[in-house]
Amino acid sequence: MCHKSNTFIGMDEKDCIIYVGEKFSIEWYYDKNGKSVAYEYFLKTDEELQDKFLILVKKMAESGKIFDITKFRNEGDGIYAFKPQPDRYLSFFTIGKKIIVTNGFKKKTNKLPQNEKDFAQKCKKDYLERKSGGK
Repeated sequence: MCHKSNTFIGMDEKDCIIYVGEKFSIEWYYDKNGKSVAYEYFLKTDEELQDKFLILVKKMAESGKIFDITKFRNEGDGIYAFKPQPDRYLSFFTIGKKIIVTNGFKKKTNKLPQNEKDFAQKCKKDYLERKSGGK
């Protein structure tokens, strides 16, 4: 299982669903070896920070939008950020009404670190290539 809460459905080599809502299904990205950097980061945070993230995930999955840019923001180039203070979780939208969460990190500067955005873009490219290839 991804998490002890019933908010999570489970994780296997095919997918890791964080939450399924009326508008979106939100999942952890995992690489071809089954590793999820975002999920590993999430597990290292305390329960209060996990809850802040899960509240945003549920809101997005159920309503399809978060208008407050201090909580969710378009970072450009098809990358979006869930922003549960002080953490950031980068993600992207894909077909099938899915949002894939690629990486998480603690915010240390006002600007999004380019290496974090680059990693999210690399994950997006890998995900789309693997999904189009049926893997």
